[in-house]
Amino acid sequence: MKHMLSALTLATLTAFAAPAMAQQKAKDKPAAPAAAPAEGGVLVTVNGKGIPQGRADVMIKNQLAQGQQDGEQLRTAVREELIRREVLTQAATAKGLDKNASLMNQAELAKQAVLIQAYLQDYMRTHPVSEDTIKAEYEKIKVGLGNKEYKARHILVKTEEKAKEIIGKLQAGEKFEDLAKDSEDPGSKDRGGDLGWSAPAQYVKPFSDALVKLEKGKFTPQPIRSDFGYHVIKLEDVRDLKLPSYEEAKPQIAQRLEQQTIANHVNDLRQKASIK
Repeated sequence: MKHMLSALTLATLTAFAAPAMAQQKAKDKPAAPAAAPAEGGVLVTVNGKGIPQGRADVMIKNQLAQGQQDGEQLRTAVREELIRREVLTQAATAKGLDKNASLMNQAELAKQAVLIQAYLQDYMRTHPVSEDTIKAEYEKIKVGLGNKEYKARHILVKTEEKAKEIIGKLQAGEKFEDLAKDSEDPGSKDRGGDLGWSAPAQYVKPFSDALVKLEKGKFTPQPIRSDFGYHVIKLEDVRDLKLPSYEEAKPQIAQRLEQQTIANHVNDLRQKASIK
């Protein structure tokens, strides 16, 4: 029932990933790189147009970050790839595709994406999330989740009358799993309403309040209303909650806090922008 998870879960909010940095062990000696033109010079000329060495440097850097070994073979492959790209770009330009507004807009969007990624990486470099902040967030999550988790089932319907009808059928001996086929929750209806193991804080408050009051094997005698509709809840079991250690949870918490930092910064820029 993912649509009911609260803000206390560790789900990531938006994707923010810096490029991977491959580290070479001291004992590993890469092959000697082939001689290259001076930085800022021209790598090769194609039909009279020079390809900047800096373009090759970027491509080589990206390949090294992916684990490729530096050397003549890599540099030759990069050179050939850039030549192929230039030949094709020139052919596209000769056909006038550089005048196509849609294609140029796509190119501009790609340029923006590169600039945005570089800007956000630089922003996080100068505004890192501190260890103390990560630890405080971990403790906050621990307190919010509590020390127990519950295995529950539920049936979600649109009206109170329908929920009462289901409760009546349960009281008459019908199986919860069979009645769950009529649930409005697509994530659990085909599993007999099974929600698996979760801490109460991971559900919306009316749901969690009702869940913790139930005895094992019992279902709610009255419909439980939430923003999603009316629930009939059955508690199957309770056990101690085993949270991951701080070191285990740290990377995910740090990533989420970084995303929050970026979201706040972007919102601040948006608020300050003059938009007409």
